[in-house]
Amino acid sequence: MAQPQDTAALLQEILTSVKSLKLDHSQLAETVEAINGRVNILAGVKQSRDGIVHDAAVPSPRIPPMAASPSLQPMTSSPRMIPKGHHSRESVSSIDGFGNGHSQSTSPPPRRTSTAHSKIVITTHPEQADPLPNHWGNGDASKRGPVVVSRSPSTIRRRNAIGAHGGSYSIYYALAVASQQLNTDHKPDYTNTEPAANIGPFPAWGDPKKIVAMDPFGHLAPWLYKDIIRAENVEIRPTIAVTRAHMKVPELEEAVRKGRLVPDGRICINSQGELNVTKFAVEPVWYLPGVAERFGIDEGTLRRSLFECTGGSYPELVTRSDIKLFLPPIGGLTVYCFGDPVKMSDPNVKLALRVHDECNGSDVFGSDICTCRPYLIFGIEEAVKEAQAGGSGVVIYFRKEGRALGEVTKYLVYNARKRGSDKASEYFKRTENIAGVKDMRFQALMPDVLHWLGITKIDRMMSMSDMKHDAIVQQGIPILERVPIPEEMIPEDSRVEIDAKIHAGYFTTGKVMTFEELDQVHGRAWDDVDH
Repeated sequence: MAQPQDTAALLQEILTSVKSLKLDHSQLAETVEAINGRVNILAGVKQSRDGIVHDAAVPSPRIPPMAASPSLQPMTSSPRMIPKGHHSRESVSSIDGFGNGHSQSTSPPPRRTSTAHSKIVITTHPEQADPLPNHWGNGDASKRGPVVVSRSPSTIRRRNAIGAHGGSYSIYYALAVASQQLNTDHKPDYTNTEPAANIGPFPAWGDPKKIVAMDPFGHLAPWLYKDIIRAENVEIRPTIAVTRAHMKVPELEEAVRKGRLVPDGRICINSQGELNVTKFAVEPVWYLPGVAERFGIDEGTLRRSLFECTGGSYPELVTRSDIKLFLPPIGGLTVYCFGDPVKMSDPNVKLALRVHDECNGSDVFGSDICTCRPYLIFGIEEAVKEAQAGGSGVVIYFRKEGRALGEVTKYLVYNARKRGSDKASEYFKRTENIAGVKDMRFQALMPDVLHWLGITKIDRMMSMSDMKHDAIVQQGIPILERVPIPEEMIPEDSRVEIDAKIHAGYFTTGKVMTFEELDQVHGRAWDDVDH
């Protein structure tokens, strides 16, 4: 009979073996999970090639083999996403909300497993798709074809553009879908949303070298291509909207009071300086070969840079060379037209223009460190006067905050300036030290909207920018007169900016300072309230 100490030793040996087995099993499980994750990624790529697509709100459907007919059978409507808290939304293999089935059970499964319905397609390839034709630069809308970018199940295979509608706001669309505030099956109802003013067509709409950064038919897309929408069950959205409104700006009331503006009841409506305006909102649509040509680079270099510098967010830039259109995640522009919009394209009347790049701090909140808001107000006043005189007045507002470096970079530059000497002679150096470049607005694409509006000459341009002037003239649009901001409208603390820019090449009818004189121009310190 075994002694008690022998039994205890045997039990201890068994316990140690069991612990070792459990550890081995745990390590094995972790290894299997790692391999499984890698397989999921590889399987996702293979599914892309095999024709399996993904939509955030539905199990990834398998696209049937390409039919001989160009039309596709409409796919069934998408079910709602599985609610937050469901076990299948918590597994790696079900990151899109669909894992081990659609059961609403709250008990978690013992292990995460992958299924064919949970793969995320990273990219697509030409052989699996049937994009709708788009012949960019054809002036006939029916021959040119629509811009199709939606990834909805019924449309993804017919896409002929990379990116998403809404520019940077596409991220909020994704949040709305993820939080179940928006059903991806929603179909926009465009009843009564037609443009509030007629525009074009103009010859430039059919020139692939003159318009490469916006869709000239973007304001009419749902109506021009309604037959394709019905027959193909695809989603085609506008990228331009045109409306009419009243504008009230405090400085314009002062302009009326001082006699610079005279109410006419038509353009300047009343003594408060209220204005009638036609507004055009434009989202960017890039024709990649044309954009590359504008910047003097090859298309492949452009695609790779866009892919890498957006964190790999748009892999189709490098896998779909057959797709030439890209809707970039950037801000668009707004055109403000004073007077009859038809006159913008009339070469027999005068046109006054202000092209303005966004500056939230000055334009909206009145910061006096730059000339942005005063110059914008001056541009509006001059545009209104030209329209009242029988011509056309136009202000174009681009979303290029902080010289397209962004507001965070701009404020860092402000800090560096105000904690230093804040000399006009060091104005651009401060920006280059932080951003590596002094300006990223790159005006090469800016003239496209002028071509779209049918503008063939500019009689008076309220701008001192050499970059804007050169970009417009190089696109074949002459500028007859350049008008600098009046001296009395320049805030004292913005002398650093404006004097540095004039020294660097901005247009002026006044004096250009020497570098020694520029070195004596200082900005206001943070605590210098009496400057």
